[in-house]
Amino acid sequence: MQNKQKKILVVDDEPDILEFLRELLVQEGYAVAVAERAEYVETLCDKNLPDLILIDVLLSGKDGREIVKWLKSQPETDHIPVIMFSAHPGAEATVLAAGADDFVAKPFEMDEILTKIAMHI
Repeated sequence: MQNKQKKILVVDDEPDILEFLRELLVQEGYAVAVAERAEYVETLCDKNLPDLILIDVLLSGKDGREIVKWLKSQPETDHIPVIMFSAHPGAEATVLAAGADDFVAKPFEMDEILTKIAMHI
């Protein structure tokens, strides 16, 4: 049923990764919004909130960890699970310390990312 479809917001400054994740998640039955700019996340309180946010650690001009700290400090968004991803192997500890709910390493294993999303939604 359409109204039960879970919404995922994907934020990455690499259009190829956004497109890959959008296609993958739509095929799995999720409603997907994508954003290349971190500033989009900061306007979420005014929008239809997603059920989960998937965000890159390093975005142009912004650190995804700072965005997660901000999201987790806002009453409107503190309940939304956030999964961060990065190609940097040492990033996992820092994203969890920033308040992210989970971490996925790039390059993505499709099964791993889908399993983690399903766990948090």
